Amino acid sequence: MEWSHIAQRPQPWNKGKLVGQKAPFKLKEIWAIRVRLQMQGRLREFAMFNLGIDSKLRACDLVSLRVRDVCHGEGVGGRAIVLQQKTQRPVQFEITPPTREAVEAWIKRAGLKSDSYLFPSRVHRSPHLGTRQYARILDGWVAEIGLDPAAYGTHSMRRTKPTLIYRRTKNLRAVQLLLGHTKLESTVRYLGIEVDDALEIAEQTEA
Repeated sequence: MEWSHIAQRPQPWNKGKLVGQKAPFKLKEIWAIRVRLQMQGRLREFAMFNLGIDSKLRACDLVSLRVRDVCHGEGVGGRAIVLQQKTQRPVQFEITPPTREAVEAWIKRAGLKSDSYLFPSRVHRSPHLGTRQYARILDGWVAEIGLDPAAYGTHSMRRTKPTLIYRRTKNLRAVQLLLGHTKLESTVRYLGIEVDDALEIAEQTEA
């Protein structure tokens, strides 16, 4: 009986799965956070959340944005290009009208200049918000709408819009470009889909 029990022991729960991958936000969760931040007048966080979703940038790239990176002339532009710190490759992203309004309101409130960091730190030794500070702020957003902070992280922000786009279009190549990935496998990991399914979809998309 003992040998039989050992032979039939269940496989580890994480066999073949990505451990620690943070969930993207669902539309209802996005709007729950947005409404709360806007109603409470938390302009910096409202701008940060909206731009984080739109830009799909890694935390290190989002927190180090300067005003000039997103502004064209007097206002925030509809698109921006940022050099990614991790890959040293440029990535372009769109800035939707609601996000432009939020960022412009924050820039005006904070009195930021063209060369100012978009999200300056309130800690004197740091010129801009740090990734750990950003992660703590995000934990607060998640907890406030009744979700488990352990299930979400800064990568949830990066994954959210690509996941929504993929579900709508099934276009892996487009999502790969939006994320600035050099390899399709990286995009597959972010979306959390099976490699075989991904390759089949990609082939169908190219055809």
